[in-house]
Amino acid sequence: MCRLSSPSLPPSLLSAVGLSSHRVVISLSFFIFFRYLRTLTFIQGSTMRNKFASSQIALHWLTVLLLIIAYATMELRGYVERGSWQRFAMMVTHFSAGATILVVMLSRLLLKLRHRSPAIVPPVPRWQTGLAHLTHTLIYALFITLPVLGLASRYLKGREWQLFGIPMPVAAEPDFDLSDTLTDWHETLAPLGYWLIGLHVAAALFHHYALKDNTLLRMMPGQRHRGP
Repeated sequence: MCRLSSPSLPPSLLSAVGLSSHRVVISLSFFIFFRYLRTLTFIQGSTMRNKFASSQIALHWLTVLLLIIAYATMELRGYVERGSWQRFAMMVTHFSAGATILVVMLSRLLLKLRHRSPAIVPPVPRWQTGLAHLTHTLIYALFITLPVLGLASRYLKGREWQLFGIPMPVAAEPDFDLSDTLTDWHETLAPLGYWLIGLHVAAALFHHYALKDNTLLRMMPGQRHRGP
């Protein structure tokens, strides 16, 4: 997604990189993703739950893991020598995490539209609810837009790139200007994620420790209890 160059590596080394840690992480992510999607058919009585559905909770924390991977590879790439296999592995991991974030965020959006959020107890002022909705909207918009920009820029560049160690198609007629523009937008918008994530975490902790409501507990793994 970020402006990273793919080195020319021997096939044997590329194969080894394809079996490296990024594949393990992404495979585990998809296992969790599909494991909890199976629970969808058992979700009923959304308005009476005091916690989000298991699938929503799982995808939320999977998103956290993937964002850590995506941002870590973005920040640490400058410490790795260009043209090295470590740099190549970091590049593939960044792209793969980003593509998975796109799939997970779209899935979360569908679940959010399908199921009502559990009520916050005790209730909070309407302005807090409005601010929370705005923050969530920006988070969804940003982390759907960023992967689209990054993946599109790689495709339009016309150079070899991979997801999960698998070569991806490239544009038959590269558009370097558009690719560079999309990359610039990707790199400009990416830091906004730190602010949105920070605001989201700060709000959750404020609700939990200061207001002492169930905002944070609604998204924590564990047994769900239904109201009377």
